[in-house]
Amino acid sequence: MVTSTQARIPSLDLLKGFVAVGRHLSITVAANELHLTQSAVSRQILALEDALECKLFLRSHRSLSFTPEGERLFRKVDPSLRRLQEAFETLRPAERPVTVTASIGVATLWLLPRIGRFQERYPDIDLRVLALNRVADLKREGIDLGIRYCRPEDAPPGATLLFEESIGVVANPVLEIQRLNSADDFQKLVLLEYEDPQRPWLTWKTWLGERGWLDARPRSVVRFNQYDQVILAAMSGQGIALGRVPLISDQIEKNLLRYVEMPTLSHPCRYGYWLIQPETTPRPVVEVATRWIKEEAGRRTAVVS
Repeated sequence: MVTSTQARIPSLDLLKGFVAVGRHLSITVAANELHLTQSAVSRQILALEDALECKLFLRSHRSLSFTPEGERLFRKVDPSLRRLQEAFETLRPAERPVTVTASIGVATLWLLPRIGRFQERYPDIDLRVLALNRVADLKREGIDLGIRYCRPEDAPPGATLLFEESIGVVANPVLEIQRLNSADDFQKLVLLEYEDPQRPWLTWKTWLGERGWLDARPRSVVRFNQYDQVILAAMSGQGIALGRVPLISDQIEKNLLRYVEMPTLSHPCRYGYWLIQPETTPRPVVEVATRWIKEEAGRRTAVVS
């Protein structure tokens, strides 16, 4: 059985319109907030006043103010509607985070320094970074996006090239290494080496050989099995490293690393960094993350030979 008290409760739409007007004391602003016309909001207020048999607002030519009854109602209804909204939010299924996978080096050096910009721009989208030094099966493993390092012929259909690989010698500015002109210039230097037999073009042996400097005798060589460790060691001034230019633009911009000048070669690396996704119709939040990654790739510092 419906009681007389329950029968007097106006519809939720009327109360939402009343609270929106009351928060701003403006029908125009409330209409924009509710995505309604001004006349529709005005009709809601009039309908609520008729249902309650009292005036809620005092209207003048350029302003709106509460009546005592309107202010009393607003103080009760506004927090109640907020609590209702919070209750409804807890019942909605949470949006699954956008999962992005990349190698440890790419994730650490390129993706992570940029996450803050994503969070600032899209605070309602959760991002999950999965650092893997293996080629993941994105669809089978439920991964939304992947950044893959490969040649153009090995990129999956539909992949987007973010940037091409480029190599340059880098060092901490405190070492004051300006230029390398010959093998003799290496005598007092420590080389930071990335050990990866599958990528010989990232090794000092290949780099020196291309320049005819295999007789170089550095002071010592420190070897690492992860590329991000090489760059972290270079940033701390422990030696010079072969910098993968697309990945270290953030460190260059912050003057944590500096390019070392040298004679240039015209042997570009055929590898690049490709953005791939398994779904042809991804979720809207994945589309947002995709656009953001492409934009960030376009912000990259110019390549220094």
